[in-house]
Amino acid sequence: MGVEDLPLREDLRGRSPYGAPQLDVPVALNTNENPYAPSPELAAALARNVEQTAAGLNRYPDRDATRLRAALADYLGHGLDPGRVWAANGSNEVLQQILQAFGGPGRTALGFEPSYSMHPVISRVTCTDWVPVDRTGTDFGLDAGAAVDAVRRHRPDVVFLTSPNNPTGASLPLETVAAVAAAAPGMVVVDEAYAEFRREGTPSALTLLAEHPRLIVSRTMSKAFALAGARVGYLAAHPAVVDALQLVRLPYHLSAITQVVAATALEFADELLGQVKQLRQERDSLVEWLRGHGFAVAASDANFVLFGDFADRSAVWRGMLERGVLVREVGPPHTLRVTVGTPEEMSAFRTALLEVTAR
Repeated sequence: MGVEDLPLREDLRGRSPYGAPQLDVPVALNTNENPYAPSPELAAALARNVEQTAAGLNRYPDRDATRLRAALADYLGHGLDPGRVWAANGSNEVLQQILQAFGGPGRTALGFEPSYSMHPVISRVTCTDWVPVDRTGTDFGLDAGAAVDAVRRHRPDVVFLTSPNNPTGASLPLETVAAVAAAAPGMVVVDEAYAEFRREGTPSALTLLAEHPRLIVSRTMSKAFALAGARVGYLAAHPAVVDALQLVRLPYHLSAITQVVAATALEFADELLGQVKQLRQERDSLVEWLRGHGFAVAASDANFVLFGDFADRSAVWRGMLERGVLVREVGPPHTLRVTVGTPEEMSAFRTALLEVTAR
């Protein structure tokens, strides 16, 4: 018996599960992970706090994650308090809860593509109709006027804006976010998964929350905080939005271990953000190098770079993999995306790319 023999929902038939390749290679640069493991000091603190928490695992965790939400609010600043912050198992669960609350059958979600591929996936599995709108221009930017026109034309219940955008890397001007928020009849979600990697002086949509009560800013601890394995995502929004999400969250959805791991990592924010600064510098050097070797490169505010222009990107991807370097075949048909890694990893990437493209 196969999946198709089961009484599966009709809209799920023929679909494949989401997921980037998980291959055992020397240099994995395909999923935008932070290449730096937790420091010995952070690892020791995690071990101590998890050990203490383990003694109480016979009891349910704090259902409202009050300590973690307070720590997240303090980290974000902008006058936020725990009542304006919510946390879940990765930002994907945050986005799913948003669509469970504000999307669903008979409702629509709109996004500007190319962008994060999980936005339409989560929309579909929550029975929310997905409305894709193409980005314009060679740099895959988002014109404010065109964005507002699309929102007014389709009148979606949820709008997704990604800043910095994945896979292209560019941040949105606050004026564009504000214009879309003013025009949207429903909720507007600004996905800021890579916010900490933005170039100096690039503002966050957090500054707009007070003016737009239906605006949501989602974040993750997977990237800047090097906690991809812990699965922690969160959002900031009006308290009423947080109240609405609690109508759809599962009971005790965030484990006691997850909560203490995330709260401990926040205590080491300065150390971890120092690593982010190093990755920013490595990214900017990579962009300059790629352009110097004739590759087309999208400006990036994230910890990855989209580059091309390849007549056969699959052949380049395979050639890189043969040399032990895994990048991501994603985005427009002529491009590849590479995560910014350690200097040693980026050296291996440069060598492999030149060998493949020379061939």
